[in-house]
Amino acid sequence: MSLAELRVQSNNVPLGIALMIATTVVFALQDGISRHLASEYNVMMVVMIRYWFFAAFVIAIGVRAAGGVRAAARTTQPGLQITRAVLLAAEICVAVLGFTILGLVESHAVFACYPLLIAALSGPILGERVGWRRWAAIAVGFIGILIILEPGMGVFDPWAIIPLVSAVMFAIYGLLNRYAARRDSTATSFFWTGTVGAVVMTAVGIWFWEPMARADWLWMLTLCITGVSGHWLLIRCYEAAEASAVQPFAYFQLVFASALGMAVFGETLETNVVIGAAIIVAAGLFTLWRERVQG
Repeated sequence: MSLAELRVQSNNVPLGIALMIATTVVFALQDGISRHLASEYNVMMVVMIRYWFFAAFVIAIGVRAAGGVRAAARTTQPGLQITRAVLLAAEICVAVLGFTILGLVESHAVFACYPLLIAALSGPILGERVGWRRWAAIAVGFIGILIILEPGMGVFDPWAIIPLVSAVMFAIYGLLNRYAARRDSTATSFFWTGTVGAVVMTAVGIWFWEPMARADWLWMLTLCITGVSGHWLLIRCYEAAEASAVQPFAYFQLVFASALGMAVFGETLETNVVIGAAIIVAAGLFTLWRERVQG
């Protein structure tokens, strides 16, 4: 059997799409639980406990893999791996803070611009060529962000910048993933993400420890389970189908998280948020399509 035939067989697009949609459901639930817990307890403590389970998950995967944990941790670019792991941990803290201040609807509407930011930053960071069509899509996407944030409507709320900062951080993290992938496997990057993130968040979060109610420990356990299962589904998704085929369906997280925010937390869906989010998603889908065409 040729390599090309093997690749065709492993590219099960319907399965990949189903797994991506399932992933977005799980991550939306994770964001909703994070919003609840971070409203009651310090964000650093919540993220720290979440990372403990994440680290246990990646170590368990490393133990079962060929070569064990030592093989999973082997890298020639530890500085890069540490940087991207710390950046993701910080991004999660910023994102969860945004959920508590702005809610799920508005936070996710702005955060949806991260594919556009990846496209914009891929030139200066990775040296990739960004054509005029993608630059036009990026500009349109940022018009969508302005529509959501309404900077000219009365007194601008500076807290509205939080999800945008989170999106910038996640975009840089995504680009560092691409850079790391030139020399390290996905398993290695995943291992460093979980273990370094756990160490960093423990060093910071342990100072914010506070007693947690028994019912909230159940929510915390559910949060950790959704985090692990979400990452597992995402790994299976990219194993089943090419990323370019399934990535557009990641926008369903915006839909599910917004529905959760309205149904559970009583958030409202403002007209400007709907219009802005639609523009951002359309621009992002165009950017993904251009990357697939050029790839």
